[in-house]
Amino acid sequence: MKAMILAAGKGERLRPLTLHTPKPLVRAAGVPLIEYHVRALARAGFSELVINHAWLGQQIEDYLGDGERYGVHIRYSAEGEPLETGGGIFKALPLLGEEPFVVVNGDIFTDYDFSALRRPFSEKAHLVLVNNPAHHPAGDFSLADGRVADATVDDASLTYSGIAVLSPALFAGSQPGAFKLAPLLRAAMAGSQVTGEHFTGRWVDVGTHERLAEVESLLQGER
Repeated sequence: MKAMILAAGKGERLRPLTLHTPKPLVRAAGVPLIEYHVRALARAGFSELVINHAWLGQQIEDYLGDGERYGVHIRYSAEGEPLETGGGIFKALPLLGEEPFVVVNGDIFTDYDFSALRRPFSEKAHLVLVNNPAHHPAGDFSLADGRVADATVDDASLTYSGIAVLSPALFAGSQPGAFKLAPLLRAAMAGSQVTGEHFTGRWVDVGTHERLAEVESLLQGER
Protein backbone atom coordinates (compact mmCIF):
# COMPACT_ATOMS: atom_id res chain seq x y z
CA MET A 1 0.00 0.00 0.00
CA LYS A 2 1.39 3.39 -1.00
CA ALA A 3 0.96 6.72 0.76
CA MET A 4 0.86 10.27 -0.58
CA ILE A 5 1.78 13.39 1.38
CA LEU A 6 0.15 16.55 0.08
CA ALA A 7 2.82 19.26 0.14
CA ALA A 8 1.83 21.77 -2.53
CA GLY A 9 0.31 24.44 -0.28
CA LYS A 10 1.83 27.90 -0.19
CA GLY A 11 1.22 28.58 3.50
CA GLU A 12 0.35 32.25 3.16
CA ARG A 13 -0.93 32.52 6.74
CA LEU A 14 2.48 31.38 8.00
CA ARG A 15 4.35 34.26 6.38
CA PRO A 16 7.10 35.37 6.74
CA LEU A 17 8.21 31.79 7.53
CA THR A 18 6.95 30.61 4.14
CA LEU A 19 8.33 33.42 2.00
CA HIS A 20 11.51 31.45 1.34
CA THR A 21 10.60 28.05 2.79
CA PRO A 22 7.81 25.72 1.59
CA LYS A 23 5.19 25.18 4.27
CA PRO A 24 5.98 21.45 4.76
CA LEU A 25 9.57 22.37 5.67
CA VAL A 26 8.52 24.80 8.41
CA ARG A 27 10.02 23.40 11.60
CA ALA A 28 8.38 22.42 14.86
CA ALA A 29 10.84 21.62 17.67
CA GLY A 30 13.60 21.77 15.08
CA VAL A 31 12.09 19.20 12.70
CA PRO A 32 10.26 19.99 9.43
CA LEU A 33 6.54 19.18 9.63
CA ILE A 34 6.73 16.82 6.67
CA GLU A 35 9.50 14.78 8.28
CA TYR A 36 7.17 13.78 11.13
CA HIS A 37 4.85 12.25 8.52
CA VAL A 38 7.63 10.48 6.64
CA ARG A 39 8.94 8.91 9.83
CA ALA A 40 5.45 7.96 11.07
CA LEU A 41 4.56 6.34 7.76
CA ALA A 42 7.83 4.43 7.75
CA ARG A 43 7.15 3.15 11.29
CA ALA A 44 3.70 2.06 10.14
CA GLY A 45 5.18 -0.09 7.39
CA PHE A 46 4.74 2.15 4.35
CA SER A 47 7.78 1.93 2.11
CA GLU A 48 6.53 3.66 -1.07
CA LEU A 49 5.68 7.37 -0.70
CA VAL A 50 4.58 9.98 -3.22
CA ILE A 51 4.88 13.69 -2.43
CA ASN A 52 3.42 16.46 -4.56
CA HIS A 53 4.79 19.98 -4.43
CA ALA A 54 4.52 23.39 -6.07
CA TRP A 55 5.72 26.48 -4.14
CA LEU A 56 9.51 26.14 -3.64
CA GLY A 57 9.03 22.41 -4.10
CA GLN A 58 12.61 21.68 -5.08
CA GLN A 59 13.58 22.43 -1.49
CA ILE A 60 11.39 19.50 -0.38
CA GLU A 61 13.13 17.17 -2.83
CA ASP A 62 16.55 18.44 -1.76
CA TYR A 63 15.74 17.89 1.92
CA LEU A 64 14.05 14.46 1.78
CA GLY A 65 15.90 13.07 -1.21
CA ASP A 66 14.86 9.60 -2.30
CA GLY A 67 13.84 8.72 1.27
CA GLU A 68 16.61 6.17 1.82
CA ARG A 69 17.67 7.60 5.17
CA TYR A 70 14.10 7.13 6.44
CA GLY A 71 13.81 3.58 5.14
CA VAL A 72 11.34 4.51 2.38
CA HIS A 73 11.36 5.25 -1.33
CA ILE A 74 9.99 8.68 -2.28
CA ARG A 75 8.74 9.75 -5.70
CA TYR A 76 7.70 13.32 -6.44
CA SER A 77 4.84 14.85 -8.40
CA ALA A 78 5.91 18.38 -9.30
CA GLU A 79 2.98 20.64 -10.14
CA GLY A 80 4.50 24.01 -10.90
CA GLU A 81 1.19 25.76 -10.34
CA PRO A 82 -0.89 24.27 -7.49
CA LEU A 83 -3.66 21.95 -8.69
CA GLU A 84 -5.66 21.96 -5.42
CA THR A 85 -6.15 18.73 -3.54
CA GLY A 86 -8.21 16.83 -6.10
CA GLY A 87 -6.15 17.90 -9.10
CA GLY A 88 -2.89 17.20 -7.31
CA ILE A 89 -3.89 13.66 -6.36
CA PHE A 90 -5.27 13.00 -9.85
CA LYS A 91 -1.96 14.08 -11.44
CA ALA A 92 -0.09 11.70 -9.11
CA LEU A 93 -2.29 8.65 -9.82
CA PRO A 94 0.22 7.11 -12.27
CA LEU A 95 2.73 7.03 -9.38
CA LEU A 96 0.18 5.62 -6.92
CA GLY A 97 -1.02 2.62 -8.91
CA GLU A 98 -4.39 0.93 -9.11
CA GLU A 99 -4.96 0.04 -5.45
CA PRO A 100 -6.32 2.25 -2.62
CA PHE A 101 -3.68 4.52 -1.12
CA VAL A 102 -3.29 6.67 1.99
CA VAL A 103 -3.34 10.46 1.69
CA VAL A 104 -2.01 12.78 4.40
CA ASN A 105 -2.09 16.57 4.41
CA GLY A 106 1.47 17.80 4.84
CA ASP A 107 0.43 20.69 7.08
CA ILE A 108 -1.11 18.76 9.98
CA PHE A 109 0.55 17.41 13.10
CA THR A 110 -0.78 14.20 14.63
CA ASP A 111 0.10 11.06 16.55
CA TYR A 112 -2.34 8.98 14.49
CA ASP A 113 -1.08 5.42 13.94
CA PHE A 114 -1.06 5.03 10.17
CA SER A 115 -0.69 1.26 10.46
CA ALA A 116 -4.45 1.18 11.22
CA LEU A 117 -5.01 2.01 7.54
CA ARG A 118 -2.99 -0.91 6.20
CA ARG A 119 -5.98 -3.16 5.49
CA PRO A 120 -8.31 -3.92 2.58
CA PHE A 121 -10.79 -1.24 1.52
CA SER A 122 -13.62 -1.71 -0.96
CA GLU A 123 -15.25 1.74 -0.74
CA LYS A 124 -14.20 4.77 -2.75
CA ALA A 125 -12.89 6.55 0.36
CA HIS A 126 -12.26 6.14 4.07
CA LEU A 127 -11.87 9.33 6.10
CA VAL A 128 -10.30 9.92 9.49
CA LEU A 129 -12.41 12.51 11.33
CA VAL A 130 -11.59 14.52 14.44
CA ASN A 131 -13.47 16.70 16.92
CA ASN A 132 -14.18 20.16 15.53
CA PRO A 133 -11.34 22.55 16.41
CA ALA A 134 -12.05 26.05 17.64
CA HIS A 135 -11.22 27.54 14.23
CA HIS A 136 -13.69 25.23 12.45
CA PRO A 137 -16.66 24.79 14.81
CA ALA A 138 -19.19 23.82 12.14
CA GLY A 139 -17.25 20.72 11.12
CA ASP A 140 -17.46 18.96 7.75
CA PHE A 141 -19.22 15.60 7.87
CA SER A 142 -21.31 13.31 10.05
CA LEU A 143 -20.35 9.76 11.02
CA ALA A 144 -22.88 7.05 11.81
CA ASP A 145 -22.43 3.27 11.79
CA GLY A 146 -19.05 3.65 10.16
CA ARG A 147 -20.42 5.64 7.20
CA VAL A 148 -19.63 9.27 6.44
CA ALA A 149 -22.26 11.66 5.12
CA ASP A 150 -22.47 15.35 4.40
CA ALA A 151 -23.42 16.99 7.68
CA THR A 152 -26.79 18.71 7.97
CA VAL A 153 -27.90 21.24 10.56
CA ASP A 154 -29.32 18.48 12.74
CA ASP A 155 -26.26 16.22 12.58
CA ALA A 156 -23.46 16.05 15.11
CA SER A 157 -20.56 16.98 12.85
CA LEU A 158 -16.87 16.16 12.83
CA THR A 159 -13.93 17.68 10.95
CA TYR A 160 -11.96 15.94 8.20
CA SER A 161 -8.46 15.44 9.57
CA GLY A 162 -6.60 15.48 6.27
CA ILE A 163 -5.96 11.73 6.58
CA ALA A 164 -7.77 9.33 4.28
CA VAL A 165 -7.62 6.20 2.19
CA LEU A 166 -8.74 6.89 -1.38
CA SER A 167 -9.46 4.53 -4.24
CA PRO A 168 -8.42 5.57 -7.75
CA ALA A 169 -12.07 4.87 -8.66
CA LEU A 170 -12.99 8.07 -6.80
CA PHE A 171 -11.39 10.01 -9.66
CA ALA A 172 -13.18 8.24 -12.52
CA GLY A 173 -14.20 10.84 -15.08
CA SER A 174 -11.88 13.53 -13.70
CA GLN A 175 -9.86 15.66 -16.07
CA PRO A 176 -6.36 17.14 -15.63
CA GLY A 177 -6.23 20.56 -14.01
CA ALA A 178 -7.00 22.21 -10.69
CA PHE A 179 -10.03 20.92 -8.80
CA LYS A 180 -11.09 20.28 -5.22
CA LEU A 181 -11.41 16.88 -3.55
CA ALA A 182 -14.54 17.64 -1.51
CA PRO A 183 -17.08 17.44 -4.40
CA LEU A 184 -15.78 13.97 -5.31
CA LEU A 185 -16.11 12.85 -1.70
CA ARG A 186 -19.64 14.22 -1.41
CA ALA A 187 -20.68 12.45 -4.60
CA ALA A 188 -19.31 9.19 -3.21
CA MET A 189 -21.09 9.84 0.11
CA ALA A 190 -24.36 10.17 -1.76
CA GLY A 191 -23.80 6.62 -3.00
CA SER A 192 -22.86 5.38 0.51
CA GLN A 193 -19.32 4.73 -0.70
CA VAL A 194 -17.40 6.52 2.07
CA THR A 195 -16.54 4.96 5.42
CA GLY A 196 -14.89 6.72 8.34
CA GLU A 197 -13.51 6.63 11.84
CA HIS A 198 -13.33 9.09 14.73
CA PHE A 199 -9.80 9.82 15.96
CA THR A 200 -9.47 11.48 19.37
CA GLY A 201 -5.69 11.67 19.74
CA ARG A 202 -3.36 14.56 19.02
CA TRP A 203 -4.18 16.54 15.90
CA VAL A 204 -3.39 20.12 14.92
CA ASP A 205 -4.04 21.84 11.60
CA VAL A 206 -0.83 23.89 11.43
CA GLY A 207 -2.23 26.76 9.40
CA THR A 208 -1.24 29.74 11.55
CA HIS A 209 1.58 30.90 13.79
CA GLU A 210 -0.60 30.25 16.84
CA ARG A 211 -1.19 26.62 15.86
CA LEU A 212 2.47 26.13 15.07
CA ALA A 213 3.20 27.35 18.60
CA GLU A 214 0.66 24.80 19.87
CA VAL A 215 2.61 22.00 18.18
CA GLU A 216 5.85 23.32 19.68
CA SER A 217 4.24 23.17 23.14
CA LEU A 218 3.04 19.60 22.58
CA LEU A 219 6.50 18.47 21.52
CA GLN A 220 8.27 20.26 24.33
CA GLY A 221 5.92 18.51 26.76
CA GLU A 222 7.24 15.16 25.50
CA ARG A 223 10.84 16.01 26.40
